[in-house]
Amino acid sequence: MNPKIQLAYNVLWSAHPVLQLSVGALMFKRKLHRKFPIFFAYIVSQVLIFSVLFPIYKWGNYPEYFYTYWITSGVSLVLGFMIIHEIFLDVFHPYHTLKDLGSVLFRWAALVMLLVAGVVAASSPIGAQGPLVEAVVTVQRCVRVIQCGLILFLLVFSRYLGVSWRQHSFGIALGFGGFAGVELTMFTLNASNHASEAAVNLINLVGYNLAIAIWFTYAFLKSPARETAANLPMSQRWEQSLTDLQHPVPSDSLIPMFEGMVDRAFSRTNGHDREETVAEPLASHKKTPERIPALAARRFASKP
Repeated sequence: MNPKIQLAYNVLWSAHPVLQLSVGALMFKRKLHRKFPIFFAYIVSQVLIFSVLFPIYKWGNYPEYFYTYWITSGVSLVLGFMIIHEIFLDVFHPYHTLKDLGSVLFRWAALVMLLVAGVVAASSPIGAQGPLVEAVVTVQRCVRVIQCGLILFLLVFSRYLGVSWRQHSFGIALGFGGFAGVELTMFTLNASNHASEAAVNLINLVGYNLAIAIWFTYAFLKSPARETAANLPMSQRWEQSLTDLQHPVPSDSLIPMFEGMVDRAFSRTNGHDREETVAEPLASHKKTPERIPALAARRFASKP
């Protein structure tokens, strides 16, 4: 590798723990580590990984560096996927049904990624870098695509969910999504022989440093108050629709209502008929003033 490129590579890589420690310290000061514990654990883990990887890289022990790098990359990917779930839960915090649905979808997505990684690792050719590398690279591509999709989702639906671009969850997603877009682009260019391996590594390091800078900026900013769910009619309709799907009304629940309506109708009808039936005999036995003397005379004459 060119000495200048090697120097730039070392400088950019050495900037990672400095920036990450700044982000972690600022999060701890503002108590954001309680709100985003998985992201905070990710920041701390990246500092620890650097403290292990960088000395091995400088010593030139390639086999140890190779396995340590890919194992720690797998750990970072697991934490990165969990951070996506953490951001999703924070965004849908006021909507319990949508949050439950998202949790189920994330579990299925994790299962599908593991199955795909296992299939790719098992079917990797003998001359490749090995099943471990193939599996990690496959999961890495899947996680990067999901991270890009998350930031696009927030950009499109933030207005409907009451999420401001100044909120911390949006900043975390923006950092991951931006870096994921850079990495996927460079991977495509490298696969098509339009970018060298050294250029890909340098641009990826620059992109990750920019992501850390975004996280530091958002950790420094004060997150505005979120708009209440009552002022978001569309999101309320989504929540209500999913709630109705989860707890549908039984098909026979209308029968008692109709039975009650019929009973009330019959009771009114029967009551009206009984009133008419009672009224008719009373009318027939009603004695007018003209008939009272004649009746009394006949009764008196009939007595012995």
